[in-house]
Amino acid sequence: MKNLILLLITPTILLVASCGNSKKNDSNSSMAGMKEVQIKVNGTTLSLMVPSDSTKGKLEVVEQDWGATEIKLGKDFQVTISEGDGNFALTKRDIAGNDVNKFKRFIKDEPALLFWESQITTPEFHFYSVQKAGKTSYILEDIKGEVFSEKGVQAMIDAGKTLKAAETSKPNS
Repeated sequence: MKNLILLLITPTILLVASCGNSKKNDSNSSMAGMKEVQIKVNGTTLSLMVPSDSTKGKLEVVEQDWGATEIKLGKDFQVTISEGDGNFALTKRDIAGNDVNKFKRFIKDEPALLFWESQITTPEFHFYSVQKAGKTSYILEDIKGEVFSEKGVQAMIDAGKTLKAAETSKPNS
């Protein structure tokens, strides 16, 4: 009798456990309020999650002549992506030595991310990070010239962490 009960309960437990895992995986593959877009950086196709709120403005993706790609959605989401390993020591010196846009503090100072506050007349926030997509490293940073909020820059950082090499379809044999 015990074996029969165990035999009936085991599939139920496995079914419930597998439902929970698939829900968890679904939440990892899509972020609330974000949509996936395909971009090209220096000729390589990549995918990136960007805000899906069209009320903030029209999504613009511009491939620049120098190999970078700019992604803009309104005034508070403007990212440039270029191929490269980055130079965090030089970037930190540039941030600290800027006589116009005065450095205030690092919000995050990590091996692959700098997130800082500076000020000309009002507080503004910026970031610089390096993300790997496939075998290639990419530098992601806010587009200079705009004043970004801390929340806006955090959204850019979160989007940058989703950068990945686009899946390519295999040609028919």
